[in-house]
Amino acid sequence: MAIVISFAILLILGVPIAFVLGLSSVIYMVITENYSFFLNIPQRMIAAANNFSLMAIPLFVLAGELMNSGGITVRLTNFARSLIAHMRGGLAYVNILVSMFLSAIIGSANAVAAIQSSSMVPEMRKDGYDNEYSSAITAASSIMGPIIPPSMVFILYGVTAGTSIGALFLAGIVPGILLGVAYFILAYFYAKKKNFPTKEKAGVTAVVNTFIKSSPALFIPLVIIGGIISGFFTATEAGAIGCLLAFIIGKFVYRDLKLSSIPNILLTTGVITASIMIIVATANVFGWLLAMEQIPQAIVQGLLSISETPWVILLLINLILLIVGMFLEPLAAIIILVPVLLPVIEQVGIDPVHFGLVVSLNLVIGLMTPPVGIALFVVAGITKVSITKLSRAIVPFVIAAVVVLFVVTYIPDLVTFLPDRLLSSN
Repeated sequence: MAIVISFAILLILGVPIAFVLGLSSVIYMVITENYSFFLNIPQRMIAAANNFSLMAIPLFVLAGELMNSGGITVRLTNFARSLIAHMRGGLAYVNILVSMFLSAIIGSANAVAAIQSSSMVPEMRKDGYDNEYSSAITAASSIMGPIIPPSMVFILYGVTAGTSIGALFLAGIVPGILLGVAYFILAYFYAKKKNFPTKEKAGVTAVVNTFIKSSPALFIPLVIIGGIISGFFTATEAGAIGCLLAFIIGKFVYRDLKLSSIPNILLTTGVITASIMIIVATANVFGWLLAMEQIPQAIVQGLLSISETPWVILLLINLILLIVGMFLEPLAAIIILVPVLLPVIEQVGIDPVHFGLVVSLNLVIGLMTPPVGIALFVVAGITKVSITKLSRAIVPFVIAAVVVLFVVTYIPDLVTFLPDRLLSSN
């Protein structure tokens, strides 16, 4: 238990998760006097990172950075405004819809939260929306980033669980849309209750014009998903195609992407990728030591001793992951917990693709919940709302997301429908 205790203490002290995983592993080796294990650390770290599918991570990160610098956000926002900004509380709907578009292009909750906090929240405040509500709907909408494909979370789950990343991408489409619908319903009741303002309805010509201008950006996720469905390229190759399209559209179509920005884009991509890969590497060492202590086996036996009924197991796993998600970021939690939980779901006959969505939804909900919800801190830092006020304002959105989680958990066909039908022929 030394490794678990040291892990908990370091996490409470606020040590970055990559160092929590590495230091707790070293502390365990020292306390147990297993000094020979130090010789295995480099091999374990390199083995974790040496995976072809993980190449998709820097490629999708780079694609997202290129798109973000290529003028895509402005055009998507203008298109969404022309569609629904005239409705009562319309800017809240625009916020959600643009977040869905950005999620399908960038795939990162933090990036979506930062972009929307800088662009949409000031616009909402100008139109009379209070800062807490504007910030809350922005933080909540950002969690669609890791659910609507492409997604770093799905890539890492697919690698860890040995599951098709393409199937996971397709499986995330319906749950991502359900999150958006749930937020739309919530925004509707807020608009009625607070009598938010309306705007003049855009004409057909304006809608068509904004759609034409935004269509190159919307074309990118269609190509990525279409290529995976057709079997024309893998998820990793799709990342490379996304980079090429993002560069061409940003540079030659929108002409907002400057060559002088490329070095900074590459540097940002390298930093983000390195931060993910160091977590992958240290988590592999941590997981190896957990296995040495037979902690995964104890967890499996503990869960199965309570029940072997799938819906009960899923309920227990949901409760565990919702709590874990409040303290651990999704990527680290997936690497640590998925190998532990996979034997359980295999024994009770739960589809690993369905389980991947259950795991991912649980953990991304943690991005908007205290005490360490990263999306909360990103939004609060930009919009200057206090974490306490933001945490209170976001509670209804957390409840809506949990409702979607349980719908997805207990109606697995919502998740497996698209991959089963679109990939079965490939």
